[in-house]
Amino acid sequence: MKALLLTEYKHLEVTDFAEPDVSPNDVLVQVRACGICGSDIHGYDGSSGRRIPPLVMGHEAAGVVTAVGENVTGFEPGDHVTFDSTVSCGECFFCRRGDINLCDNRMVLGVSCGEYRRHGAFAEYVSVPQHICYRLPESLPFEHAAMIEAVSVAVHAANRTPVSLGDTAVVVGSGMIGLLVIQAIRLAGCSQVIAVDLDPARLEKAKTLGADVGLKADEVNVPEEVRKLTGGRGADVVLEVVGATPTIQTAIESCRKGGSVTLVGNLAPKVEMPLQSIVTRELSVYGSCASSGEYPACIELLEKGAIQVEPLITAKASLEEGPEWFARLYDGEAGAMKVIIDPTR
Repeated sequence: MKALLLTEYKHLEVTDFAEPDVSPNDVLVQVRACGICGSDIHGYDGSSGRRIPPLVMGHEAAGVVTAVGENVTGFEPGDHVTFDSTVSCGECFFCRRGDINLCDNRMVLGVSCGEYRRHGAFAEYVSVPQHICYRLPESLPFEHAAMIEAVSVAVHAANRTPVSLGDTAVVVGSGMIGLLVIQAIRLAGCSQVIAVDLDPARLEKAKTLGADVGLKADEVNVPEEVRKLTGGRGADVVLEVVGATPTIQTAIESCRKGGSVTLVGNLAPKVEMPLQSIVTRELSVYGSCASSGEYPACIELLEKGAIQVEPLITAKASLEEGPEWFARLYDGEAGAMKVIIDPTR
């Protein structure tokens, strides 16, 4: 088969690659769409340490079942499917209690980190365990289905956040995941959603996707503006979708006393936290990692149009166009969000 292989850092090439084996519990999927994730871009230059070459990256994907292992009962050739990016074991303490994102033995598709190498979906075919697969309605476009992994991250974050109907939410960071979080937290019951970013174009898009207000963080004092919009109190819930000290501090200072802050961004391995502000104002701080069983809900939300992903898709490209798009995204192409690779193009 053809695959987009990271042969060395900052170098991708389309090459002939062995078609994956299909184990007894596996499903072989012809990939019809696979999104380039921000984590792939960080892997592209080696900065994450989790994409050690040689590797076929890609974990946000959807396609058509072409073969199934002898023990597979829930899928058959021709089914449209997507799959979780996390390959959970299904047997450890956390999997057995339903926390599959916390699996002790988790692997991620398209990741090579020294402990394991699991080739991903920037290829014509990928083999995945049946227990991480989900059937798709045939009416759902593959490029939209490839966004379900990202949507599930946003929905999981909203589910982690204790929202009461009518709450005000602040979302710090209006990149792709932030724009999905805005939609998810609105669906969770927030009547006012305030988006924060440095990019005016992103703030405008945030307002088209459900934010009531957009605050440009380098032009206004965000916590002060949030208090003006909330009767002097601050937001009931704040979701931080960057993962850096300045944005986390903005999130915490924008939250009302007794409110909740959910940390979704994961950019920096360490940040500084304003401890006294958290303790003396009795804030609840939640971490949110990947997703944990939200895929069926996300499929339904996309099918019904409750969450919009088409406005977030910058381009749809072939495998051959993949190296160019990686380079453009790595160089920070203005306005670019999600690029979807279709290996059948």
